[in-house]
Amino acid sequence: MGAGISMAIAVSSDHGTPAFAEVAAAELDHVYRYLLHMVRDAPLADDLTSATFERALREWRRFDPRRGRARAWLIEIARHQALDHFRATSRREARERRAAPPEAHDGGVGAALGLAPELRAALGTLSDTERELLALRVILDVGTEETARIMGISRTAVSTGLHRALTRLRTRLGEDPRR
Repeated sequence: MGAGISMAIAVSSDHGTPAFAEVAAAELDHVYRYLLHMVRDAPLADDLTSATFERALREWRRFDPRRGRARAWLIEIARHQALDHFRATSRREARERRAAPPEAHDGGVGAALGLAPELRAALGTLSDTERELLALRVILDVGTEETARIMGISRTAVSTGLHRALTRLRTRLGEDPRR
């Protein structure tokens, strides 16, 4: 390991950037859970999490805490890793995965996260974008502006999409959607 990389791991910089090791330890589970929601495959989420932190380590000198939280920066990298993976898969496989019933391609993720079968089924009726919005805003508590930047959409689209996703979930679960 080069001297520059080992210094990035252990020492914070002059402009207030925390040490990479501290950030990685604090955010590892959040990044993994985000990727697990995105790809719905635990081994793939493991691989993409590793790739995310490898890339983050290489680019750590570019992180500026004045521009946003480390979590949002890491999730943005994770999102790009996942999207690159999806682009690399064939169009045929992507069509088959989207066309399959949610239970057929859940990969056991819902059970691994301890979700009730009813909630897993309800989540399976949401679009990938709606599930990603829920993962970012509700599960990982990423702010609206950061979510918009990560997903490449407007703040209004984040708010509207989240509202629609929650309404669909409530309806599917037999709750009053106006709540």
